[in-house]
Amino acid sequence: MKPNSKILVIAGSDSSGGAGIQADIKTITALGSYAMTAITAVTIQNTTGVKSIVPISPKKISDQIEFTSKDINPDAIKIGMLHSTKVIKAVIRSLDVIKVKKIILDPVMIAKGGAKLIDNRAVQLLKNELIKKVSLITPNIPEAEILTKTKIENKEDMIFAASILIELGAKNVFMKGGHLDSKVVQDIFVNKEEIMIIKNKRITTSNTHGTGCTLSSAISTFFACGKSLKKSCELATKYVNNSIRFNLNYGKGHGPINHLSSIIIDRKFRQWKI
Repeated sequence: MKPNSKILVIAGSDSSGGAGIQADIKTITALGSYAMTAITAVTIQNTTGVKSIVPISPKKISDQIEFTSKDINPDAIKIGMLHSTKVIKAVIRSLDVIKVKKIILDPVMIAKGGAKLIDNRAVQLLKNELIKKVSLITPNIPEAEILTKTKIENKEDMIFAASILIELGAKNVFMKGGHLDSKVVQDIFVNKEEIMIIKNKRITTSNTHGTGCTLSSAISTFFACGKSLKKSCELATKYVNNSIRFNLNYGKGHGPINHLSSIIIDRKFRQWKI
């Protein structure tokens, strides 16, 4: 099967395999596309938490982005963990060089176990400059609260926070509502023209490590394949929910979801169905 599109992922590595670059590659591959990577940091972590973070130099990050794209031109870019101002500036410069139009930003700030993954100055640069260069930003509730300096407790607060991000220069916002305490999870797509709410029954499980990375990579893949941003968010949400529903129950903490939930393979690996 020939891949449907080519996605460049700019993000950190997760040694446990549940989030970060590893989750991105699994997602893009499972959805029938080709993944390329520019690694921004190596995190030493498992399902119980992050032990340490080893940063990659901004120059090496730029080299990965530009050298890879010079040979294989991406149809879309997914951006994840950018831990410092120097890294964000390097990524912005490289985006100006390679000129890819479809860019999805997952503003990774806090790991599932609570570890902070970005410094305060980097948050300001992301908010003031980077969000203006992307097609869509996909914050969860804690990330949106940091970016907008507001408290989010319900759907109306989510829409208000999204409107602040639009005022700051974001073209489209897809805010994830999973952190709110409710039986129904509401994710909200917002731009200057419309508001779309996606509702799903909450799946009770602690195995949700990497859901944000997975969602943004799925959106990037559907978007690269020609779907509208709004439709890409709908399809990506379905994929993530299915991956949570059939989670793997690995590890002693917040376990990973099942990125292969979209693929049915017989026991002899002879028949594949998407």
